[in-house]
Amino acid sequence: MTPPPPRVLARRARDGVLDWVRSTPGTHIWLLIIGITSLVIASASEGLEQFLLHRNSSNIHELNEHPLPSLLISGFWIERPGSFLLYAVMFELVHANVERWMGSWRWLLTVGAAHVAATLASQELVLLAIEGHQLPRSMTHVVDIGVSYGLAAAAGVLTYRLPSPWRYAYLVGLLAFFGVPLATGATFTDFGHAIALTMGFACWPLTPAARVGPSDVVVGGDDGDGAEPPPPSGHRQE
Repeated sequence: MTPPPPRVLARRARDGVLDWVRSTPGTHIWLLIIGITSLVIASASEGLEQFLLHRNSSNIHELNEHPLPSLLISGFWIERPGSFLLYAVMFELVHANVERWMGSWRWLLTVGAAHVAATLASQELVLLAIEGHQLPRSMTHVVDIGVSYGLAAAAGVLTYRLPSPWRYAYLVGLLAFFGVPLATGATFTDFGHAIALTMGFACWPLTPAARVGPSDVVVGGDDGDGAEPPPPSGHRQE
C-alpha cells in the first residue's frame, strides 16, 4: 500500500491540531494569556517584575484591597517564565483533555471554583499563622500567583476519564505527588493544592461518566457538549 504523500499528511496533521484547539478553546486562550504575561515578566526589570508579581498576587493584602480582581488575575501569571513550556505541556495533557471531555463550561466551573476555594483557604491558613505568631506579618504580601490550583483540580477530575487499571495507578501517583509534600513540612501552597485536588474529585457529578454511568464511558470521541455515548452493539467498556 502506497503511503499518502507528505502534503496530505501535513494537511491531516494541521486539521487535527485545529480540531484539537477548537474543541478546547478555554485551555488555549488561558495558555495564550499566560504566555503573554510570562513574556512581560521575562522582559521586565527586576523592580518592575517584583511590582507585577506582588500587584497581581492573591495574597492577604491584595484580597483585602481588591478581592475580585486579585482572585481572577492571579490565575493568569506564573512566577518563573522559564517554566512556561512545562505548563504548556501540562495544559495539553490535563486541561485540554478534561475540557474536551467535560465541555468548556463544566471544565471552567471546576477549575475556577477550585482556584478560588484553594486560594481563599490557603490565605486563611496564612492569616491564622500570622495571628498565632508562627509567620511574620510580611507574609500578608507574599507572592501567591499561578495556575497550579486549577491544574490540581483538573488532574483530579481526569481520574474519572481514565480506564481501569490505569485509573488506579494514576490515582496512586496523584495522591503521592500532592500528599507527600502535605505530610512533610507543608506550606500554604501545598494545603491549597490538596483543597483543589479534593474539589476536582468532588466534581464527579459534572462529568459525562456520572451522566451515563461509569460502565458506559468510552475513551475517545466526544459529542457536542463533552458527553460520550455508549459503545454500539450493547457492549460496555470502562
